[in-house]
Amino acid sequence: MIAVGLIDVMVVAGAGTDDGAIPTRSTSMSIRLAAALPLLLVAAPALAADAGGAPLLDLRYRYEHVAQDGIARDADAHSARLRLGYRTARWHGWSALGEVDGVAHLGGERFNDTRNGRTRYPTVADPDYVELNQALLRYDGGHGNVQLGRQRINLGNQRFVGGVGWRQNEQTYDGAMMELAPAARWKLTYAYVTNINTVFGPDQPPAPSLTAPANIHGDSHLLQARFAPGTQLAFTGYHYRLDLENVAVAAGAPRGTLSADTTGLRVQGSHGAFGYVLEHARQVDGHGNPWSLDSRYWLGEASHAAGEVKSTLGYEVLGAGAGGLGNRAFQTPLATKHAFQGWADQFLTTPADGLRDAYAGVVVPLAGGKAQAWYHDFRSDRGSYRYGHELNLSWERAVPQLKGLSVLLKAARYRSADAVRTRDADKLWVQLQYTRS
Repeated sequence: MIAVGLIDVMVVAGAGTDDGAIPTRSTSMSIRLAAALPLLLVAAPALAADAGGAPLLDLRYRYEHVAQDGIARDADAHSARLRLGYRTARWHGWSALGEVDGVAHLGGERFNDTRNGRTRYPTVADPDYVELNQALLRYDGGHGNVQLGRQRINLGNQRFVGGVGWRQNEQTYDGAMMELAPAARWKLTYAYVTNINTVFGPDQPPAPSLTAPANIHGDSHLLQARFAPGTQLAFTGYHYRLDLENVAVAAGAPRGTLSADTTGLRVQGSHGAFGYVLEHARQVDGHGNPWSLDSRYWLGEASHAAGEVKSTLGYEVLGAGAGGLGNRAFQTPLATKHAFQGWADQFLTTPADGLRDAYAGVVVPLAGGKAQAWYHDFRSDRGSYRYGHELNLSWERAVPQLKGLSVLLKAARYRSADAVRTRDADKLWVQLQYTRS
């Protein structure tokens, strides 16, 4: 047995900045286990062989630049995430997984991480922290599995429930999840969630508003049923009862205004090189919501694949909903939102007048990796006025010299057509990630 001690490593930010900004707080976040990383890398094969389990390692460095109209300073964020875990071998169907991660800011904090008070800079929502990311027991049987504890939940394409894996602090869920496959063409998923660990952790300092708590409390139920009559067609029905007690749809809204019941159906299929998606959902107010809600969601998407080149056209509507004071539009508070409606993240909360997104994209092989280009045109659902348009570009590839290492270059350019409602924004990312599992 190999014992690895816990060693605190202090990551100290720069003492000051060139532009006269206040010196950063000592970013005195301790990344436990960081100093033991060399020992872990050496011991990992032995641990896996001796116990029959698998050590987990994920390292991610990211540079993010944000320039946004209306904010005088540009944001420049350098951050590093370390995630360590271990998955045991199965024993009579039972297994366990534990995972700890932490984020450190490198250099001066020239960005608003939602907790550091740097409101003169645009937001880069990656606070520094150390926490338990996953800790679960799992049972696998002949027709499905059950997981208990803190866990990752990604349902479907993560449009409604996901882990927000793009941000450095992943969103995880405390509760229980069951997946059943009673027949070859059916898959049933049910999850009961009592707490959501959001990307806005840690708990301290407190969240500046009710829109970005570190944890969301409540008793939520997630139900999904998938039926695939063949390899080229699938129907997915879902009902999500979100009880989100301590979060609000907007800074001035009361608690509970994101509690909602969402019921929908997604049809996805293909015919030769062509693919299509049709989806509709209805959202009404849920348990404890002081506001009455009634809004709709629509999606139509067509795609074509020619070898490694894939082209997509789509139209997505998040409805404005019934009348009344406040923002009562269709919301997706638990979604992996960065993957939808443009990478500039201008519409993480659906505007009160709703949102219509007409988009087109292409994915092509380039220089040993994969390149993407997407264009979005944004309009309101009520009134049909223009918000603006956005262009997204990215390139990603694995580094052949080191298995598990990948590099990502990514950019987003949003241009507003209505400065009262949105502002121009430019974002750039450079990322290196190493994963071993």
